[in-house]
Amino acid sequence: MSTLFISDIHLCAQRPDMTAALVRFLEHDAPGADALYVLGDLFEFWIGDDDPNALHHQVAAALLALSQQNVPIYFIHGNRDFMLGQQFAKQAGMTLLGDPCIIDLYGERVLLSHGDLLCTRDEGYQKYRRITQLKWLRWLFLRLPLTRRQAIAHKIRGQSRMEKTVKRQTIMDVTPAAVDEMLRAHHCRMMIHGHTHRPAIHNFTLDGQAARRIVLGDWFEQGSVLVCHPGEQHLEVRTLPEG
Repeated sequence: MSTLFISDIHLCAQRPDMTAALVRFLEHDAPGADALYVLGDLFEFWIGDDDPNALHHQVAAALLALSQQNVPIYFIHGNRDFMLGQQFAKQAGMTLLGDPCIIDLYGERVLLSHGDLLCTRDEGYQKYRRITQLKWLRWLFLRLPLTRRQAIAHKIRGQSRMEKTVKRQTIMDVTPAAVDEMLRAHHCRMMIHGHTHRPAIHNFTLDGQAARRIVLGDWFEQGSVLVCHPGEQHLEVRTLPEG
């Protein structure tokens, strides 16, 4: 009996090793699980479900194969793949969830989020996030020619890399007060999220009660999986194939 959580895989054509590691995980580790939760940034970028990228079809097929083995798959959008829609979700056998959302994890009320909402000190990013959540803006973007969307995504990725080189690491991490506020607002004592690429299990006290925040890792150098059993959670790593 186990439930699995992953995030921040950032799949792209330039890193076939990460794709191979994910497919291996889906084929050999995930079957038999009670559920698989993908907490955002499955892909490095997403410009629409109509993108004929072969990588997307490969990943959708691997996810669907797992879903057809009676393993429910749930997906929360990340800051890289927030445009991923119902068409791809159906092809992959996934159910889209809101951010944040609450699940029952073996009798415990657990809050799930991609995690970028918690990085409140990064005011520039939070402003950008609010803009990208505008439905009318998404509607317009998805009606641009595919080549135009690809060019925009390439420009945004380049700007993002430049910004990360100059931002202080504390700004790019979560704000403890934001964590406390979100947990209180949803009456939870456990949170699972990704985004920061800092895998760890943080135990702390919230309003006099024990609380826990579990951070998922990225898949750049090794895979990161949270394995949850009734009453226990532990982070595990997965090696990437060589070559």
